[in-house]
Amino acid sequence: RDGVVILESRHSVDDTVRMIKASVAEKGIKLFDDIDQAALGNAAGNKVLPSRLILFGNPALGTTFITANPVAGLDWPVRVLVYQTKDGAVRVAYTDFAWIAHRHGITNRKKEFKMATEVITAVTGVVKE
Repeated sequence: RDGVVILESRHSVDDTVRMIKASVAEKGIKLFDDIDQAALGNAAGNKVLPSRLILFGNPALGTTFITANPVAGLDWPVRVLVYQTKDGAVRVAYTDFAWIAHRHGITNRKKEFKMATEVITAVTGVVKE
């Protein structure tokens, strides 16, 4: 799936977003935005199932990727998509950090990518509870 990690949530989209945002805040990570893609799409006349894009990150960690390769800014801040499928399932998707490292040819930030992977795993792990 080109580096996309998809998890299943046991909760509604709104509850999943609340849990992820609480996890981000609890860890002292900066929340940049919560974009309600369904509201935007529905207002534009498209029928969009619940879909929210959460942007967050730790500037001290995330910008180390940009210092290695400025184009890595395409993948920072971190984006987590919480969405509902046609069958009513709720999913959480994000880009795998090993894939991001490979995509941008960053080989000198292994410790930082490992840390980012641990953080995203912890942040999104709350949806399984």
